[in-house]
Amino acid sequence: MHRLLLTVLLLTAFGCTSQDEVARVKSPDGKVDAVLFETNGGATTSFGYEVFITPSGAGTWRGKEVADLYGAIRSENAYGVNLTWTSNDELVIEFLKARQQELMKPTVDLMSKRIKVTLKAGITDSKAPSGGMLYNLKQVGGVLK
Repeated sequence: MHRLLLTVLLLTAFGCTSQDEVARVKSPDGKVDAVLFETNGGATTSFGYEVFITPSGAGTWRGKEVADLYGAIRSENAYGVNLTWTSNDELVIEFLKARQQELMKPTVDLMSKRIKVTLKAGITDSKAPSGGMLYNLKQVGGVLK
């Protein structure tokens, strides 16, 4: 409900929001992907981050949205979150802090497996480049890492 309200307010106030895939991380067994989208409502808003779990290589329409974060940072100069598979069936979404965070689905059943999802704040990524994730992705030739 909060996510829907935020989206409606952003669309109303600013006309439109961009949504770009900025990371796709395959589970260790290769069966599913964690997919990260960065949303941008314009100069007066922060970045939003939406996390999906999908069958490997599939579009997000075949998966499930598991988390939504607004204003998340990986360091004092870098926006975003990191997606870390700790096992074939556990995804950890790591970030330093966020203005808002919502774990929509702590468990997901997909591809005949149950996947546990957790949010982990307080993690600094000192290697994350400054700025937004899409901006940095474009700086390295548009290759998803």
